[in-house]
Amino acid sequence: MNEMGQFRSAVTRWAAQRTGEPAAGAQAKELAERIGLRTVVLVEGDSDVRALDALAARRGRDLEAEAVAVIPLGGATNIGHFLARCGPRGLGAPTTGLVDIGEVRHFQRALEREGFGSAGTQDDLESLGFYVCDADLEDELIRALGPAGVEQVIEAQDELRPFRTFQNQPFHRERTIDQQLRRFMGTHKGRKAQYAHAMVQSLDIDRIPRPLERLLARL
Repeated sequence: MNEMGQFRSAVTRWAAQRTGEPAAGAQAKELAERIGLRTVVLVEGDSDVRALDALAARRGRDLEAEAVAVIPLGGATNIGHFLARCGPRGLGAPTTGLVDIGEVRHFQRALEREGFGSAGTQDDLESLGFYVCDADLEDELIRALGPAGVEQVIEAQDELRPFRTFQNQPFHRERTIDQQLRRFMGTHKGRKAQYAHAMVQSLDIDRIPRPLERLLARL
């Protein structure tokens, strides 16, 4: 694991510890200095990490080389713990990220509590560097590509036959195609991240979802 990977791991361990100044905190601070940490990006999960990395690569950028740490929260309710460790009262690092529309309240409360500023509206969130996905990044990417485009991605991943089998299951037959696609991507561990990366790679560069595009532009 390189130093950026060690930093992300240390911050994640530190965020999981609720009191005191544990060794993980000291390690995170030391590593932040060693890598010249520029920005922390907080996202929901690994699929968001893969999507952002894929878009950065398409723009000719390497976020890790730029000392930008993209860290998955492992659940939106953890946002307060990560903001406490990375923000003004912790590392003091510029902090930005993505938020699913259903989790906005968690982010608003945590940002205000941790001293980032007012976050009462979506415009406030964006001014603080947190961009809202409707309903989440996978949904944004599916809409941007369209069902036919996503099926082409599934075929390129050699999973079109499993997807057709999935569609024919009684529980899924009455769902819309968008709902089927979204559910299919969540059926196996790692599949959401796999398809987040693949869908960004397949999108026309002028059809990148706004939250993802705005986030990268801020970095």
